[in-house]
Parts: sequence; structure tokens; C-alpha cells
Amino acid sequence: MAVPNLKGKQVLVTGAASGIGRSTALAFARQGASLVISDINADLLEDTANAVHALDAPCLTYQVNVADDAAMQAFAAAVHAKVGSIDVLVNNAGIGYIGPFLRSPIASWRRVLDINVMGVVHGCHYFGQRMVEAGGARQIINIASLAGIAPAPNMSAYAASKHAVMGLCDVLEMELTDTEVGVTAICPGIINTPITNAKGAVSEAITDEQIERLRAYYDANGVSPDVVAEAIVDAARTGRPPVLVGPYARPMYHLKRISRKLVRSMTISDARKNGYLEATK
Repeated sequence: MAVPNLKGKQVLVTGAASGIGRSTALAFARQGASLVISDINADLLEDTANAVHALDAPCLTYQVNVADDAAMQAFAAAVHAKVGSIDVLVNNAGIGYIGPFLRSPIASWRRVLDINVMGVVHGCHYFGQRMVEAGGARQIINIASLAGIAPAPNMSAYAASKHAVMGLCDVLEMELTDTEVGVTAICPGIINTPITNAKGAVSEAITDEQIERLRAYYDANGVSPDVVAEAIVDAARTGRPPVLVGPYARPMYHLKRISRKLVRSMTISDARKNGYLEATK
């Protein structure tokens, strides 16, 4: 459900140390919200907290691995004891992975799914029930991706994880239809974040040249995570699902509804131009 006035509302953002998460925390702080932020990187998380405080917004920080069920359960218990039920939950924490399916280790799949899927599941599960019980308009916002709608080669694990988030949002929205808790999936297009810079985020099959091409592509076509953050705030205030934001997100969504074959052909062509089908040979 829409939360039009965010002043004084309790907003929780996971993965808030950098990228979309950091920008989102700051965007909600500018609206007068009280922040609860988490990340596995304590040092960068503290930098975000300092930036939130600089905007005169209250902020609590928690170092948490969203993939750890017990840690997320303890995190929720601590937050509920401190501030009560969350008004807006933003399940943002996630990682990227680039690599051809046949040359990517199964361990990379487990890591991506544990963080990108189970991290969202843990957030929804351990905070969602209290949100429903508390009553009043509240919003769960899960960060998916354009890859959850129109993926490209060399992102099978990431695309699968984001398709899962989209499916979870669809089901959760239906199950909560008679409550005052809304559910929104955010589908960013090309966003300049450090998501693929993390250790273990790139298959050994991907060459340095391909990585440089990808970074150049993002530099040329991507937008700041601030754009996504503003869309997330708008989603909280309006309650509209899903949200398509950033370059190519909206046109690719609608084009795929018209012709999956055309989108597939275009994507393969672009992947070949950028050298992203070479690694599968």
C-alpha cells in the first residue's frame, strides 16, 4: 500500500553500503524517514550512515549477511526490539555474476542464489509478518532487474535469480492483497554500480578485454544509481508495481511482450558485437 508521507517512517534497506542501496538510503533520508541499514561490509556501511546523519536523519546500522538465515532472524528480532515494525522494507542486497553457463562452477550458482534469492526471501519472511500484524499502509520493495525480464548471454545465474525475485513478488502481492502491505518489484536497466567488481563475480572464462568492453558499455549507456533510488522512493509513496527504471528497461519490457523472437535476436546481436558470445565457443 502507498506510504505517501515518509516523514518519520521506519525504512529498512539491505545492501546499503554502496550502489543502489546507498543511494536509496540517502533518498529516503531526504524525505525525512528514519533509516535502518544493513550490509556485510561494515566499513562502507558506516560511510553510508555518516551520509544519512549529515541529512539529519536517524540511522541504525547492522552488519548482516542476508544469505544467512539465522543472522537474518536475529537481525529482524533486534530491529523489532529497537524500532518496532518496519514501514518500508527494501530488499536490495545482491551480487552479479558474469560467465557462460557451461564454464561457470556450480558454486557460483549457489552463491548468487543464496544472496539474490534467499536474501530477499529472508527479508520478506522475517519482517513481512510483523508488517502485516502492525496494520496501516506499508510497502515491501524487492530489487529485481531487467535481467529478470530480458536477460543476455553470460548471465544465467544472475538472470535466474532475478526471475525468481519477480515470481516471488507476483505471488506475495496476491497473498497480501487483503492486507495493507503492498509489494513492488523494481527492475533497473543499465545502472552504473560496482556489482560486477566483487571477488568471484566473474567467470575465469571471461577475458579482461571483455570486462573492459562491458565497463565501457556501462559508462556510455548506464545511469547513476540515484535514478533507481528516486524510483524506489516513488514506489513507496505510490505503491505501484512493477517499476521499470533506467536505460532500456521499459522498451525491452514492452518489446518482449510483442515479440520474444525479436528481443532474442537483438540481444544475441549485441552480445556478439560486445564479444560476449565468444566465451561460449
